[in-house]
Amino acid sequence: MKTELCSFCLKSGMLCQKCSAKVRTGEISELDLRIARTLLNMEDKYPTLQNVCFYKAVEIEKTLAILVGHGDVPRLLGYGGKIVKALGDETGKNVRILEHGVDDRKFLEDLFVPFSIFTINTIWLPDGTTETRVILKRKRGQQLPFDLSTLKGIAQNIRKMSIRVEFAD
Repeated sequence: MKTELCSFCLKSGMLCQKCSAKVRTGEISELDLRIARTLLNMEDKYPTLQNVCFYKAVEIEKTLAILVGHGDVPRLLGYGGKIVKALGDETGKNVRILEHGVDDRKFLEDLFVPFSIFTINTIWLPDGTTETRVILKRKRGQQLPFDLSTLKGIAQNIRKMSIRVEFAD
């Protein structure tokens, strides 16, 4: 697995000067360390994790969002979802896998899976700020598998994006 930290530091549990400086400055959080170690430990069981580039982990309430490199989302969702389930069991959280460095639309599509996005609009507020309005398509009777306030928190934390969610049946 590729990450901002040395693989030796992750395996040994002792951080070198360079890695400990990243933790001290806040570039890498304790959560990032914990998730990177967990993913590294899972490499033996799931070899596709060796090619995954891990960027960041964000924890909001009962949900853990993991940012991975371009094209790495299918690698983590592979094995019939066993990697995501194992991560969820290990952390006790619901896991969302998001791609790092993509445009806003792709980020929102990944965030709101399994719903598809009908449209995305930008709302300009009187105080000069913007809000992104996301209209999701859902079939009749389809329930939300996630908490909207949590996903809004993830978008705010990762992208500094304020979102308003509506549904089109």
